[in-house]
Amino acid sequence: MNFPTPHQVIKLLAHDLRWQIIQALAVGDYRVNELVTLVDQPLNLVSYHLKQLRDGQLVVARRSEADGRDTYYSLDLDHLGALYREAGAAIHPALAGTAEGDSSLKSRPDILFVCTHNSARSQMAEGLMRTLSDGQLVVNSAGSRPSHIHPDAIRTMDALGIDIRSQHAKGFDDLAGQSFDTVITVCDRAREICPVFPGEGQHIHWGLPDPAAIEDEAARQQAFADTAYRLQTRIQHFLQDLKTGD
Repeated sequence: MNFPTPHQVIKLLAHDLRWQIIQALAVGDYRVNELVTLVDQPLNLVSYHLKQLRDGQLVVARRSEADGRDTYYSLDLDHLGALYREAGAAIHPALAGTAEGDSSLKSRPDILFVCTHNSARSQMAEGLMRTLSDGQLVVNSAGSRPSHIHPDAIRTMDALGIDIRSQHAKGFDDLAGQSFDTVITVCDRAREICPVFPGEGQHIHWGLPDPAAIEDEAARQQAFADTAYRLQTRIQHFLQDLKTGD
């Protein structure tokens, strides 16, 4: 695979509309019609620049797991960060580094993670967010059809030094009376089929394939590890926003 050169990365990011699309996808995953609304530009123009970003390997597309008809666009923040630092280093070595900031959070929203069964993705996200925020945030997870925590979710979190055995699967009824500042859906079905969530705060979508749906044991365990890595990346960038107040 040929990665974009530093010059190509800067060129891709320099366009006003592509910059707006990147900013939107840095928060969560969106379908093209949603991006059209967010950037207030025609569909053909947004589609053209999405293709430019995909060809430049800055944005990826995937089919919705809900029905397979919709396409979500997402951004790998770690990958983009590495390319951006490489572009900076190509100008001057001093531009390659990143400064460490204050570890305290400037805002502390109550967080709710949602997936259909509240068995894997949302449970891992809950444990990761609570741990990576050093317990500074109130974090919950729930599902539209809750079941039980998947054993591979527990094993995957154990490997990261995070024990989620005290967590349990919950439905929205279990959260009656609670309000959340930020609701983060981590599966497409939860976002598309159950659009009403507790609270009136910000809604973010981080669409991740269901690792529990994989039958082969080795492949399933790898999928759980990959899911944990992607959640950790998203959460670290989310927390960085809370630290900077952006």
